[in-house]
Amino acid sequence: MSDSNQYDDEQYDDHDGVEDLGPLDDTAGVRIPVGPSGDQAPAEALPYGGDDDEVRRVEAALYARIGEQAPERRLTATRRAVELLGDPHLAYPVIHVTGTNGKTSTARMTESIVRAHGLRTGLMTSPHLVSIRERIVVDGEPVAADRFVENWDDITPILEMTDRELSEKGEQPLTFFEALTVLALACFAEAPVDVAVIEVGMGGEWDSTNVVQSQVQVITPVAIDHAKQLGSTVAEIARTKSGIIKPSSSVVSSAQTPEALAELERAAELTESTLAVEGTGFSVVSDTPAVGGQLVTVQGIAGRYDDLFVPLFGQHQAHNAAVAIAAVESFLGRGSQALDEDVLSEGLAAATSPGRLQPIAQEPTVVVDAAHNPHGARALAEALPVAFPSEHVVGVVGILGDKDARGFVRALKDTVETFVVTQPPGDRALDADAFARIVVAEVGEDRVVVEPSLEQALQEARDLADEADAEDALVLVAGSIVMVGKVMELVHAEGLRSGGGAAK
Repeated sequence: MSDSNQYDDEQYDDHDGVEDLGPLDDTAGVRIPVGPSGDQAPAEALPYGGDDDEVRRVEAALYARIGEQAPERRLTATRRAVELLGDPHLAYPVIHVTGTNGKTSTARMTESIVRAHGLRTGLMTSPHLVSIRERIVVDGEPVAADRFVENWDDITPILEMTDRELSEKGEQPLTFFEALTVLALACFAEAPVDVAVIEVGMGGEWDSTNVVQSQVQVITPVAIDHAKQLGSTVAEIARTKSGIIKPSSSVVSSAQTPEALAELERAAELTESTLAVEGTGFSVVSDTPAVGGQLVTVQGIAGRYDDLFVPLFGQHQAHNAAVAIAAVESFLGRGSQALDEDVLSEGLAAATSPGRLQPIAQEPTVVVDAAHNPHGARALAEALPVAFPSEHVVGVVGILGDKDARGFVRALKDTVETFVVTQPPGDRALDADAFARIVVAEVGEDRVVVEPSLEQALQEARDLADEADAEDALVLVAGSIVMVGKVMELVHAEGLRSGGGAAK
């Protein structure tokens, strides 16, 4: 079992140019299989088709700003905006989450555990799969459309004032992510929440979310990604991410490479903070696959917790759960008081992480996963055969142009039998033909099919799985978070057209 096999949940996947499926009048969601047994459960609570014209107006205003792929290395702009708003981010304590891999899942589990303790929670994660409102969650649900719009309208004059001040100084106006951060912080204050779990957008030190004064900082595994923005070595990237550590705070870290750990230890020492690291400060004692997830035993910072049900697949999620438990122990009792095991069990059992090794359809089974770099793909290759045993996996793969496409394919070539190569929505997507040349070089021409249209690629993969000489053949969709979201929308729409049941 490798402690480093964590999913890459890096925030800045592309949502530009995503085709709008139009409003879908549904609230219940399709039903999906949740494990190898084929048991049924409601789909993740994603707001499919729930965004009205007013929400789309706000989304358009956000995307009119400088995009997520061009973050400004500054905190002054966001600080000025929240100062003009009356510092809403100081109205609640914060658990701040950074890292390269596993951030979103860890943040979601942390929030669920805290909420199970009776606290009203806010959660900010990125990117979104279906609706921009997924990025701002209050009490376990995407922020209500009316609150999303009203809070945006309330802060717009402040954003415009900040933009003018920045322009007068010759600086760029607030970016998409800076404005989104201000909106999230305002939504949490208006709710109001008792605690917010906030995931970093990119890096840490100069990320706009770092205006918060967090009590607990969480660093999930650090690896090389976004090298252009963050640095070309693990040490450089870890140094940037350690910038979220605040004086005299509690720092919780996943197992790290020696070079990353050295940077975290240096930052904790300089800030006189405590540092609990997986492997020495807390650990996964055991994890056993189970229907719908796994049973995990964790030795936390303050107590041992046996046979906790984690409704997420893969050993990496067991490690993410251990980090989340340690984070909550640090938040509620500074790591000196064990959590109530019944409350902890309730919180973990209710945790979700949409788009992470998630089955969304059957006959054949379709599984989506957000892995989009070699590290994430290796974790996927390790987890998929355990969660969804199959003798024939057909992969629908597409990737962004700035990712390590060859490394991604190498990680999956022993897991996927046939690669249906396509391209994600958006301008940053690697052209399907260009990606196909890379895939062919790695696995051979006889294992590759090229279909630029994502919808057609999904259908081609389903047909190949149906024709395969294996009753348990399945379709795996991976390579881009925005592509996963698009496929989830497509399958959801199929379910509606067929009467609301699971897509067949």
